[in-house]
Amino acid sequence: MKSIIIYIIFSILISAPIAFGIGYILRKQTAEKKIGIAEERAEQIILDANKEAETKKKEILLEAKEEVHKLRNEFERESRERRNELQRLERRILQKEELLDRKSENLEKKEDQLNRSLKELSNKETEIDKLYQKQIEELERISGLTTDEAKEILLSDLEKEVKHEAVIMVKEVESRAQEEANKKATEIISYAIQKCAADYVAESTVSVVSLPNDEMKGRIIGREGRNIRALETLTGVDLIIDDTPEAVILSCFDPIRREVARVALEKLILDGRIHPARIEEMVEKAKKEINNHIKEEGEKATFDVGIHNLHPELVKLLGRLKYRTSYGQNVLQHSIEVSYLAGLMASELGVDVKIAKRAGLLHDIGKAVDHEIEGTHVEIGINLLKKFRESEEVIHAMSTHHGDYEPRTIEAVLVTAADAISAARPGARRETLETYIKRLEKLESIANSYEGVEKAYAIQAGREIRIMVKPEEISDDDIVFLARDISKKIENGLEYPGQIKVNVIRETRAIDYAK
Repeated sequence: MKSIIIYIIFSILISAPIAFGIGYILRKQTAEKKIGIAEERAEQIILDANKEAETKKKEILLEAKEEVHKLRNEFERESRERRNELQRLERRILQKEELLDRKSENLEKKEDQLNRSLKELSNKETEIDKLYQKQIEELERISGLTTDEAKEILLSDLEKEVKHEAVIMVKEVESRAQEEANKKATEIISYAIQKCAADYVAESTVSVVSLPNDEMKGRIIGREGRNIRALETLTGVDLIIDDTPEAVILSCFDPIRREVARVALEKLILDGRIHPARIEEMVEKAKKEINNHIKEEGEKATFDVGIHNLHPELVKLLGRLKYRTSYGQNVLQHSIEVSYLAGLMASELGVDVKIAKRAGLLHDIGKAVDHEIEGTHVEIGINLLKKFRESEEVIHAMSTHHGDYEPRTIEAVLVTAADAISAARPGARRETLETYIKRLEKLESIANSYEGVEKAYAIQAGREIRIMVKPEEISDDDIVFLARDISKKIENGLEYPGQIKVNVIRETRAIDYAK
């Protein structure tokens, strides 16, 4: 058994190399056969590739030859076209050269003709100058005037004609503008006045205190006049005790002091105890009462016109205007009316109503302290409004109402107009006879100061100046400029309420007698 196994193993050991060798030989033959087949196939592929490459090469060469032939044909065509174009251009250039040559010849001919014409014109101009000079000399001989004199006459006539036309144009423009402006202004002002109708009571510098009986006069005078002296010293008011039955007159230019004295005296009369100590006590009470009344009047004025946020000191100053007059017109009532009028006109024109009303109410605020502070009431008012931080628009609007400053806003113009309307209303103001006569005399003297004025009359209480001129010295055109000059001089040299009409009259009369 063991030998069999050994035999088998030995057989396997011997047969294995033999089998491997045989297998190797078979694989080698197979591989060589495959290699041969692959080599044949590769050679065939190479042959096919060479054939295809030759075919492609021939096709490419053929296409290249065709493209070259095509490009050559196109190049030859373009070359022919360019040669043709160049030939056309050359022909055109030759034609232009010929044309320019002809034009040059024509220009030379024309230049020669122009030179000859210029010479002829120069000769003719010389002849014309000689003829013109001869004509001027002949005209001077005939007219007896030199050239300069004739020019002066001509210019003078022309100036008169132009001046006449200018006057006509000025009249037309002024009349149209005045008609439209007057119509619109009349509507606005009449509407404003209609909406604000106020009554005026003339203010005076005296107050009358009624007494229960004439015996009270002795008690007011006191022993050796000590009571009346105490009252006059404490109030600064003069007491006039005369033969007037049951009345005492208080005289003072300061209405606040006069009112304090009146209230104090009425309280003393009611109390019955009149002596220096009691007088001093009543005067102090009267001052406090008047101060409270001043504050109430200022608050009432601001409430009536609808002005708010005023500084308390300005309100007090407004109340003081209750006791201040101007030409007999109460300044507080005047300020309220100016505020109303300015506000109404501002609303009609579509501008700022609040600024107009505020400036109108405060426009005379300086009069409340103008007897205590140096300067005009306008300057004092400006400083007061700046001190209490009023707006620049309000300050400017109130500062122009007497013409001290040029108005830059419509509100300023409206405040000025409202002030003039309120002051010019009949019965609103009064002036002394002496002032009135001086104003009329000054008005007539201004008109008489112009040359050519024959007579001048101030009529209608100084509302109109009627001027008669000499017709031989003043022409119809000149009276327009004369009226304007006189108006300007009146505006600059006079102070007056409202406006003054300047009426210049020129009259030419021809008189003859039938025999």
